[in-house]
Parts: sequence; C-alpha cells; structure tokens
Amino acid sequence: MHKLTLAITTGLLLSSALVSTQAQDNHVGAQPTAAAAASEGPNGTFVDEFGTSFQFSLCGEAGTDLCGVLTNLEGESATPENLAFVGKQVMQAPQTAASEWKGSLAAGGMSADATVTQTGPDTVEIQGCRLGVVCHTLAYNRAS
Repeated sequence: MHKLTLAITTGLLLSSALVSTQAQDNHVGAQPTAAAAASEGPNGTFVDEFGTSFQFSLCGEAGTDLCGVLTNLEGESATPENLAFVGKQVMQAPQTAASEWKGSLAAGGMSADATVTQTGPDTVEIQGCRLGVVCHTLAYNRAS
C-alpha cells in the first residue's frame, strides 16, 4: 500500500496523486512528440494507478490554461478531509510549452508546484514538488 504525504491537494488528496511517499515515478519510456499529444488535447478524465482521477480542460481568457477538477479518490487517500475536494477545481496552470502547463495544485490551505505534461494522446504526467526539493511524478491514463 502506498502512504501519502500531503503535498498537493490539501496536503491531502492531490498530494496523494502527486507526492506519494512510497509511489515510484511512473515514467513512460518512449514519449510521443508534442504534436501527437496536442492533436488529442488534454481535455478529458485521466486516472492514475491508485484510482485518483482528474477532469482536465483548457480554460482561462486565452483558452490555453489547464484547469483540473479532482473527480475521484480511492484507498488511503480517500479520507474525509480529502474527499471534501472531490468535484472541485484544484488547479489552473498556464501553458509554458507545447503540451506542458506549470502552476500549483491547491486545496485546504496546502499547495504544491505542479507540472502537467501531456506525453501522448491518452497520457499525462503530473510532477508535484513541495518546497522545491521533494518531487514525485505520476502517470495518468485517459479514462475510457
């Protein structure tokens, strides 16, 4: 079982998805080009291996920011405190490169720097960093 350190969502839920102390980086081997990832766009629901899921959509004035709504938590991260953020927007990040957005994930007074990279049409990776030194990356796959 993985143990979560509150580092991302209310130091509760997003961190469970991003700053899991026992989760290992789920780095995908060969990464498709940014153009291939961009053709599908980041809009949709993405889920990690633990059952945490986000609904991503392009947002903001120019329509290039990435907004994330926490849609599901399972296992140890599904505490009453964390479940309070399900269904809420916990991220809005400006686009910094093709298929990449940088901002912060925040909930319940806790936050972490986050980079979301669309690595393929159906995959995104979220790297969460707390205090600029403790970083973890988790892979999310588009829900079918």
